[in-house]
Amino acid sequence: MKAQEFFSMTTDELLAKQKALKVELFNLRFSHATGQLTNPLILNTYKKDIARVKTILRERELGIARVAKEVNKASNKAKA
Repeated sequence: MKAQEFFSMTTDELLAKQKALKVELFNLRFSHATGQLTNPLILNTYKKDIARVKTILRERELGIARVAKEVNKASNKAKA
């Protein structure tokens, strides 16, 4: 999933998505351990998606995302 799709979600939706991704990652790891997983690279995809969700949640907690947008707006005004 793209990071932009995660940015458009609310915090509650992100928490639910994180929980769902963790459950799916567990299921994939179990399948991999039993030799039933056809594409083991999908494990990395789920790990990265979980990391993206955690990063966005932490940015929102700290208010970093909002500050970054304001800095970009200010620099765009200065250029004009």
